Amino acid sequence: MTDSRTQAPAVRVWDPFVRIFHWSQAALIAAAWLTADDWKAVHERVGYTIAALVALRLVWGVVGTRHARFRDFVRGPRAVLGYLADLARGRERRYLGHNPAGGAMIVALLATVAVTTLTGWLQTTDAFWGDELMEDIHKGAATLILVLVAFHLGGVLYESLRHRENLVAAMIHGRKRLPEIRKP
Repeated sequence: MTDSRTQAPAVRVWDPFVRIFHWSQAALIAAAWLTADDWKAVHERVGYTIAALVALRLVWGVVGTRHARFRDFVRGPRAVLGYLADLARGRERRYLGHNPAGGAMIVALLATVAVTTLTGWLQTTDAFWGDELMEDIHKGAATLILVLVAFHLGGVLYESLRHRENLVAAMIHGRKRLPEIRKP
């Protein structure tokens, strides 16, 4: 299969689980926001579903396909900052899987979503029922998800334009074009 615009070979990068997880999280987080005040029972069920998906994604990040595994895209701060510096200079390289900034965003989103679901669940327990601090942490983490999503969308848009590749479509069908080989 080739990319119709560039005729570059396209390969499967995102497996079905990663794609379903990604779009399910997007829909469920939107549903959690929409049900937060008026539909508590629905909000809680959505939260439990999100938590279960995060747990599955953590497992898949260890045993899943190549580009789903954390070792493929989680990098240390030096690599992330180096990538961002290259990005600012317009010299960043294109990655077949997630770039270091994208990997950092995945970790940040997974952690923030996990904190949000954990604090939501804790508020249903006797120990934290009606606890204002727990509610504040929950609401703060939920708001941070929106901030991270805004940065995520900005990064996807920028990278899509910069590298002439529709990353939204890639997360739907799972394919990306192979990196071009640079000749010396």
